[in-house]
Amino acid sequence: MTTAHLDPDVLATLRDIMGEDQFPVLVHTYLTDSEHRLAQLLAATDARALRDAAHSFKGSSCNMGAVHLAQLCGELEHLPVEAPTHVVADLQAKITVEFTAIREGFLAILDRSPLP
Repeated sequence: MTTAHLDPDVLATLRDIMGEDQFPVLVHTYLTDSEHRLAQLLAATDARALRDAAHSFKGSSCNMGAVHLAQLCGELEHLPVEAPTHVVADLQAKITVEFTAIREGFLAILDRSPLP
């Protein structure tokens, strides 16, 4: 039912709470919202905007069981203001790769779920 990138216990809880008919809606909402959050994170031009984008993406990802993605966003959120640009860029790249895996995992789950 899941990939190594998604916590199966969180997914099971979300399915129980949302029900089979609304779980796909939740996933689609998360994926759409996350595309926007990732774009904000990658476009951030100052430390505050970067931290805010990372914090927001971390919270929504954690709620959806994307634990490693949330961890990476937390690392980015807590970087010092004077962190070298290559460190920031490296974390942004890791977040992008992890989100791609998360998206693929959720899309695979949705292929097996009824759409509303």
